[in-house]
Amino acid sequence: MTALTLSTAAAPGLRADAIVIGVAKGAKGPVVAPGAEAVDKAYDGKLAGVLETLGAAGAEGEVTKLPAPSGFKTPLVLAVGLGPEPEKDSSFDSEALRRAAGAAARALSGAKKAAFALPLADAADAGAIAEGALLGAYSFDAYKENGKDPKNGKAPLAEVSLLGGKPRDRAYKAAVERALAVAEELNRARDLINTPPNDLYPEAFAAVALAAGKEHGIKVQVLDDKALVKGGYGGILGVGGGSEAKPRLVKLTYTSAKAKKHLALVGKGITYDSGGISLKPAGHNETMKCDMSGAAAVFAAIVAVARLGLEVNVTGWLALAENMPSGSAVRPGDVLRMYSGKTVEVLNTDAEGRLVLADALWAASEEKPDAIVDVATLTGAMMLALGSRTFGIMANDDAFRSAVHEAAEEVGEPAWPMPLPEHLRKGMDSPTADIANMGERMGGGLVAGLFLREFVGEGITWAHLDIAGPAFNEGGPFGYTPKGGTGTAVRTLVRLAELTAAGDLG
Repeated sequence: MTALTLSTAAAPGLRADAIVIGVAKGAKGPVVAPGAEAVDKAYDGKLAGVLETLGAAGAEGEVTKLPAPSGFKTPLVLAVGLGPEPEKDSSFDSEALRRAAGAAARALSGAKKAAFALPLADAADAGAIAEGALLGAYSFDAYKENGKDPKNGKAPLAEVSLLGGKPRDRAYKAAVERALAVAEELNRARDLINTPPNDLYPEAFAAVALAAGKEHGIKVQVLDDKALVKGGYGGILGVGGGSEAKPRLVKLTYTSAKAKKHLALVGKGITYDSGGISLKPAGHNETMKCDMSGAAAVFAAIVAVARLGLEVNVTGWLALAENMPSGSAVRPGDVLRMYSGKTVEVLNTDAEGRLVLADALWAASEEKPDAIVDVATLTGAMMLALGSRTFGIMANDDAFRSAVHEAAEEVGEPAWPMPLPEHLRKGMDSPTADIANMGERMGGGLVAGLFLREFVGEGITWAHLDIAGPAFNEGGPFGYTPKGGTGTAVRTLVRLAELTAAGDLG
């Protein structure tokens, strides 16, 4: 993991492989951002002109490299685009800083140390830059020779030093420590999502949770297939019945002696989704190792909460199964008796996520938490509705849905509130069971949300995050987001825990 420090050192005398500065898009060309005054002075105040000559415009994520000026101990200046210049008396928002730092860190793979001289007005800016740099420096190289990217033979940026930081200031230290905890756990979620399914199956995921629990003081309980049968978890057992890798339900419990609220998090953990008997066609199953992204987000968020020592009780439920076709697999037309006692007619075995979540939601409801939030790569319909970078939010309480949306936007995770239209519920009526796992085709993401709502305990506030779009980036990297597993929703969940601890949520 990339190391992180705060530094009060002057830019010219700092020994590093590169110094990172910001450049904004001004009305008449690129504008050198605050934090780069020493570099600009060394260019006789003409740095903006030099950057423009090199083709820089200040556009978001743009990277321009140039030799460091005379007198600097760093050989390289890296100018990263921050996007539009803020209006007078305004500053760059946190997400602009986070994305710029991430783009710079990605561009500096192979470097041992980089000094970041981006706009840093307060502790919040320090936290945003630190988080962006740590997330941008991520690389999944566990299966590559010598742990390096074979395309460039370079390891990730090893150390980030934030210039203008205040190492002895409590607010700055807290902001950086928070960024470190959140980024490290988010990157752990990315590792899990990127791990091949032959190595990350339900039992293996459970083992990771057990090890993390021991390290961070989190109580971890694992229900294996025998315990699931005894408990009557028909949804998880039905989905996992076709695989030789047996399902698991993992419960993680973090408690604080000063907690006044209890937040429950539920994650879909399909470690590989073939679609089951309703087999996915070619071209739709190659990335299905990512179908456990919701469980990865819940797991990472709870570990981050424990590391931060938040004054809130949080339980996490990881519903882990592998959805495979075989002679023992659930069939279209089968009826499953869920943990809640309700029966579900399975019309499509590729609508499996809602089945495992239903059991976990009911288990979470039994503890009567103040709120439940579930996270899942649930429907392709949500991707069609919102694209590949935005997740949908549904809830049984409009105010809570708005609060979750605000939390997501605050931490830089694009999200959008979605409705739960009552007329779509009728489409899941079954002549055989209490409910079917499929309904109307149009509005499929909303139908899935309505199905899940059936398994939330009465009187419990609940929200559902469908992260199918942004969970796995099949395109090129951007900002602090890599190709592959993204760890989306981790930061939203941590922020929700913080708000709950402060008494500002629910």
